[in-house]
Amino acid sequence: MEHQVGMPLLGAKFPEMEVMTTHGMKKLPCDYQGKWFVLFSHPGDFTPVCTTEFVGFARHADKFKELNTELLGLSVDQVFSHLKWVEWINANSDVTVPFPVIADELGRVSNKLGMIHEAKGTNTVRAVFIVDPNGILRLVMYYPQEVGRSVNEVLRALQALQVSDANKVAAPENYPNNEWLGADVIVPPAKCEVEMEERRKAAERGEITLKDWWFAHKPLNK
Repeated sequence: MEHQVGMPLLGAKFPEMEVMTTHGMKKLPCDYQGKWFVLFSHPGDFTPVCTTEFVGFARHADKFKELNTELLGLSVDQVFSHLKWVEWINANSDVTVPFPVIADELGRVSNKLGMIHEAKGTNTVRAVFIVDPNGILRLVMYYPQEVGRSVNEVLRALQALQVSDANKVAAPENYPNNEWLGADVIVPPAKCEVEMEERRKAAERGEITLKDWWFAHKPLNK
């Protein structure tokens, strides 16, 4: 296992690398130029929690596709192990795994992305990396080996990122199902007195809800 070199920062370019997958060789991030991709690691093949996660991602693969997003799995197992495990999932669940799985048996990718934690041995943690169409790392999630992820949360976060980018707004907690604001998005706070006055006028026109000069929200279509 190679020495860990840390992990990329949010807003940084995703490290360029060539990887072996169950769908052949791929170059990251350039093979996904113009698309979002979600890279998620699992501790090991033929393990129960990881299997439930793969079934979950496979069940939602079409929803990711609708969001112009590709899925990529990863662990430090060999490609032969991945192929047999995916074959088992396809035969023993109600889904077929449609996405590639990176075989990182030497740990090059995992170490470069900070997915190997010494306290947990040489297996990868449950990490999620969301990368945008420009190859920029936008979101990272980490889960311990003993707790499975929510695929719905990965989808929700991806949707929130895309809404934020497309509309220059921010997404509140649990967007689009916030218990306080509903499906509203957050308007960027005013940066000067002129913008503060513009916010007040927009509130008077019913375009936004102004809770205070620094806190405004509105429906996405306004």
